[in-house]
Amino acid sequence: MPLRYWALIILLGAVWGCSFLFNAILIREISPLWVSAGRVTIGAVICWIFFLGTRKPLPRDWSLYPQFLVLGILNYAIPFALFPYAEMTVASSIVGVINGMTPMTTVIVSQLWPGGEKATWNKVIGVLVGFLGAIILASPSLGEGASAQVVGLLAALAATCCYALTLNYARRFKDVDSAVTASASLTGAALVSIPIALLWPMIAGVFTGSASGFALDIPAITRIETWGALFGIGVFSTSFSFLLVYWLLPKVGATNLSLNTFITPISAILLGVLVLHERFLPVHIIGIVVIFLGLVFIDGRLVRRWMPKPKPA
Repeated sequence: MPLRYWALIILLGAVWGCSFLFNAILIREISPLWVSAGRVTIGAVICWIFFLGTRKPLPRDWSLYPQFLVLGILNYAIPFALFPYAEMTVASSIVGVINGMTPMTTVIVSQLWPGGEKATWNKVIGVLVGFLGAIILASPSLGEGASAQVVGLLAALAATCCYALTLNYARRFKDVDSAVTASASLTGAALVSIPIALLWPMIAGVFTGSASGFALDIPAITRIETWGALFGIGVFSTSFSFLLVYWLLPKVGATNLSLNTFITPISAILLGVLVLHERFLPVHIIGIVVIFLGLVFIDGRLVRRWMPKPKPA
């Protein structure tokens, strides 16, 4: 594979790692729901500009559009709200590492999904090792009075399950132009996330029994760094990164592209420690090493090199 493709894979992982830094900045002023709504809206606008610039036709099969809506909710609206919600109680660097467990949750979902890829022995070991690493990573948060952090960690893990469902659900779009899929699904996510973010005080009031009249959550952004983070997460970590994914995928293959999973947590850790001055404990390093070992087993290529080759008959 050409060196420039490896550079783009590394760039992709680094850009996705930046999203956890952007989330940490955004939740200082706006709610996680508005982080998701703003991110998918900006991402949709940029993707449509690209789509219209390439003058590609829209699908005439109207049955695809409800499916784009489902894809947008699963792949964008829900996880893009869950990750910033997790970062309200958990360091962005730790949430970035939990995001790196997406291949492990994907192995589990694919095993249960009709027609999904069945797990091999190395993937089963990878999942077990990965979840052991997650337990080690979460161990400082399991003490007394740390229930909020545990909820945050579970929210981040639930976001990876959304990605795992998406990877299986998205197979039905293999014959649809990737720019169409990105633009339409991001638009669907925006159409759902904006009203929910706006009406959330009333929605939450109904569930808690404390609804009191007509109330809207209208975000007020006053800091320049918040606007910068919103622009960065919408343009670079959403529209640019997903368009790059769809462009790279047929050139490098899914396996090589998945290696950005190793880069994203590293990027999130470096930015969290260097920019946000987050505290990093030795137990966190042990948990990360164990999770990365699980990823190595799931990827399988290094494992196959370690395995002794059968002797010819």
